[in-house]
Amino acid sequence: MGFIMKGAPYSNDNTPIYSINMEDGVLGKANNNGTIVINKDIKDPKKIQDVVDHEMVHIDQMKRGDLDYDDNNVIWKGKKYSRASMEEGAKNLPWEKEAYQNA
Repeated sequence: MGFIMKGAPYSNDNTPIYSINMEDGVLGKANNNGTIVINKDIKDPKKIQDVVDHEMVHIDQMKRGDLDYDDNNVIWKGKKYSRASMEEGAKNLPWEKEAYQNA
């Protein structure tokens, strides 16, 4: 009698990650198309990994259906937050709290 493995014994993540020009102060973004972009000016490998880890939490939030966005709003668990009236990336935003805690 053998055993049945429930899932691979390794992490298989194929999220595309791109380094691009980004506006000042922005380190990375998780896109709702499943990609991550990071600021091309970040050179320290640990900092790059920290940014990727943070943005991966947002990718997971989107996959779960908790987070979405459009040009004007961020939608968290069905509630709209106006981009015009928030500081994007602020640690007190509910989706950011989770990302800062779990990255």
